Amino acid sequence: MSVLRRGTAASRDRGTTVVHAEAGPYGGRRLVIENDGTVTVAYLKDAGESIVGAVWVANHRAAPEGLDRSRLAAGAAPLLPRSHVRHPEGRDVLDPGALEVVWFEEGDGVAVLEGGDPLFVIPGWSDMGRGIPGYARDATEQSPFAFPLAEENDDFAARVDRARVHWKTAHSEEAWAEYQQSVLGHLLQRLGPGGHYWHDVGRPSGGRTGALPTVGVTERPPQADREFTVLSTVGMSLQRMPTIELYERDVSPYARVEIALASTLPTRSAGNVFPWLAPYPWRSVTWFAPGDVVRWGHESRPFPMAVEGSGWEGVLLLEDPARLAGPTPPALTGLTVQGDPVRWLWIVPITGEEQRFAKSEGSDALVRRLAREERAWVVS
Repeated sequence: MSVLRRGTAASRDRGTTVVHAEAGPYGGRRLVIENDGTVTVAYLKDAGESIVGAVWVANHRAAPEGLDRSRLAAGAAPLLPRSHVRHPEGRDVLDPGALEVVWFEEGDGVAVLEGGDPLFVIPGWSDMGRGIPGYARDATEQSPFAFPLAEENDDFAARVDRARVHWKTAHSEEAWAEYQQSVLGHLLQRLGPGGHYWHDVGRPSGGRTGALPTVGVTERPPQADREFTVLSTVGMSLQRMPTIELYERDVSPYARVEIALASTLPTRSAGNVFPWLAPYPWRSVTWFAPGDVVRWGHESRPFPMAVEGSGWEGVLLLEDPARLAGPTPPALTGLTVQGDPVRWLWIVPITGEEQRFAKSEGSDALVRRLAREERAWVVS
């Protein structure tokens, strides 16, 4: 599959045409479809333009009896052999107007339909480094360049249908409001009345209005039985997080999260952490799991929750903050979105040294160490 990577630059010298290019809905992936008059290929690129997934899409000339090694030697995407294609004599080049792009809900994969029929899919598990290509309708046998789409078409059709429903919800003010009220109603039962609400905190500074994911933050001030404020995101759980299926067979228990912070700090100061963390899984194409350590990567800027002398350079995310010192945490479980349970992960700021300790010894070891040090899960 690495030849498809090399073929991008090399084939441009032979008159490559970009058939279609577009950024994914979260900005972490970009689709590029290219045709050099002989072969059409598609690439899934990351934000830095490195190719993370690719697939041969079609031959536009008669297929050779064997693999086209001359194009391989020249660093171009090969003509697949007759034994591997639906159209041995080649097919017409793609008409951009006939293509429909459907990004998966997670934003880590994409399906492209031609005239309403699936043409190719580059899923989140496509990995050029491991020789795993995408799936193409015109491929009939597995190769390092394409897997047959027909063998997985039913599963991918279900993913496309689910994605269409998701994007309709994500772009519908009425559907968003209904979802938002369900989350706020759940938090009302668990945490009491809300205070201030910040809209769309995940939008990049200077970014376009409506950039996805849409995430707000709700403030739950102290109550008679609670001396601290709780800040919680509202919107992360609307979409499943990316790449979970690379690690878990059953995605549902891990797919949807919100993040929360318990604090006695001024609310606006504490809340500065959310514009960074709330969109992080989709912008970085990753997922948050209990015990994850997330490093603040902007060395030219201070950690967003600035407390003098804290030394904080990242966060630890805990599903069970009672593992650390402090009052009994509120129970936030019980909410589901599209049949998936929503997990709340609590933010615990940590220092750079604590991050390095977690990296070398594991996050469980860090939690045990913080517990011995009587580190509180409520930030003050």
